[in-house]
Amino acid sequence: MAATSLYKTQELKIYNSISGQKETFKSIIEGNIGMYVCGPTVYSNVHLGNCRTFISFDLVFRYLRHLEYKVRYVRNITDAGHLENDADEGEDKVAKKARLEELEPMEIVQRYTLDFHHVMSKFNAIPPSIEPTATGHIVEQIEIIKTIIDNGFAYESNGSIYFDVQKFNDTNHYGKLSGRNLEDMIANTRELSAQSDKKNPQDFALWKKAEPQHIMRWPSPWSDGFPGWHLECTVMSTKYLGERFDIHGGGMDLKFPHHECEIAQGEAACGQTPVNYWMHANMLTLNGKKMSKSTGNTISPGELFSGNNNFLSKPFDPTIVRFFMLQAHYRSILDFSNDALEASEKGFYKLIDAIQTIDKLSTSSATEGFNVQNWRQECYDAMNDDFNSPILIAKLFDAVKFVNTIKEQKATISAADLELLRKTIHDFVFDVLGLVNINETASDISDKLSGAIELLINLRAEARANKDFATSDKIRDELIEIGIQLKDGRDGTSFSLN
Repeated sequence: MAATSLYKTQELKIYNSISGQKETFKSIIEGNIGMYVCGPTVYSNVHLGNCRTFISFDLVFRYLRHLEYKVRYVRNITDAGHLENDADEGEDKVAKKARLEELEPMEIVQRYTLDFHHVMSKFNAIPPSIEPTATGHIVEQIEIIKTIIDNGFAYESNGSIYFDVQKFNDTNHYGKLSGRNLEDMIANTRELSAQSDKKNPQDFALWKKAEPQHIMRWPSPWSDGFPGWHLECTVMSTKYLGERFDIHGGGMDLKFPHHECEIAQGEAACGQTPVNYWMHANMLTLNGKKMSKSTGNTISPGELFSGNNNFLSKPFDPTIVRFFMLQAHYRSILDFSNDALEASEKGFYKLIDAIQTIDKLSTSSATEGFNVQNWRQECYDAMNDDFNSPILIAKLFDAVKFVNTIKEQKATISAADLELLRKTIHDFVFDVLGLVNINETASDISDKLSGAIELLINLRAEARANKDFATSDKIRDELIEIGIQLKDGRDGTSFSLN
């Protein structure tokens, strides 16, 4: 008899941004989930705020897979069409960087896509199932524009195509995700000369005619131009997940206008709302202030890992930073500070020490002082409550306390409960939270370092035996320069780290 899938035994609730409340999750196709997350615009190194968003949705992805759903996770790469200040006028962010650095736009795209992948790999984030690019879906974007025009919700103006927000709002609600209404937006909008091609300031571009100096351009029925930023996500999400799918995620800053426009485009093209559950991750602050390049109150992932910054006292391992981020709920603002990171680091090592202690514990005939079955369900209850990682971590530390009382022989545990405790902690710490045991990593590095030094010691011994004292001394002196002291003795050569 086949085992029951874990998701059938757990009631998951997700805070749905469009309803403003937690809702019991039910997938469109039982056992299968389609999830789309807005990816980076690859014109610069990925910043820490982006990393928090992607780590938050990596947690969601991991937990859904842990519940034994089959998840198709789509996260795009924006490599065209994203203009400065998220506007419909101005320069493409990728093209601008290419012009400033005197490179081809696709060189910029390649450089910063690789950086993004490298940083997310350091954070131990699982790659998405599909990672499509905007430039790889120009044909599909042109086709959906034709559909929106045919349905009466877009118009051409001087070679550009704009979405007619007012026409759409006559039969739908533009603003339902962000809690706005069109009348208020119109009343608060000042007409700008740059918006003269539009019927109304609220209208947004589906296709922009390229100015002569615009590098990135493609032919279309209307002009040589490029697609609107909002359109690419509508096209790629529906292409790979269907006209209606389960979860759409992104940063809180994308709720308006980006996600609002996605809803309008989806409804205008397909006649139905595209997403069942909208999820938004909140922002980061640094020492209580908004991160900002212009004020210098910012720190990059690389500076965080290397310690080369003006805010923190030392480097922090990527898994420590990940653990720190997950100690706050994804919908809450998280403040980076040296004290908070150091506290997380201490907590992380307590957790890892307890995990290593579990393997050395002896068992008894019965468990006293802790109900392992109840505790396990409390861990699931935390994650089932809108992926509440801080509550899960608190529950894990309840288990840490119990492990330490067993170690001190103040409590006992049965063999069956010990195995359940071990499996549950491993599942949640490594599979769901996605943490890495850097104690083991450090041990592996130490073993490899020892092997390399032993090899140099043997090469030095051969050089001395061949009376090649120049090579022998060179090995010894250069090891001293990097802090490794060789000690020649009666029983051979040993080493120490200075």
